[in-house]
Amino acid sequence: MDLDVEALKAKLAKLKPSTATSIDVIARMVERGPFNQLQLQRLKKRKLALKDQIKKIESELLPDIIA
Repeated sequence: MDLDVEALKAKLAKLKPSTATSIDVIARMVERGPFNQLQLQRLKKRKLALKDQIKKIESELLPDIIA
């Protein structure tokens, strides 16, 4: 169990900077002016996929609470 938690925490630590990097790349791309719309859409989808993975891992790390 502890190994699973540590593995999830390690994966989470890798994904969070990737999301920040994606956000920065998208912002720089839009600021520069003319850009490839398809490339921008792909970057945004990647960012959303990363955020979904982060949320899934965070929910797995939270203990189940019996109401």
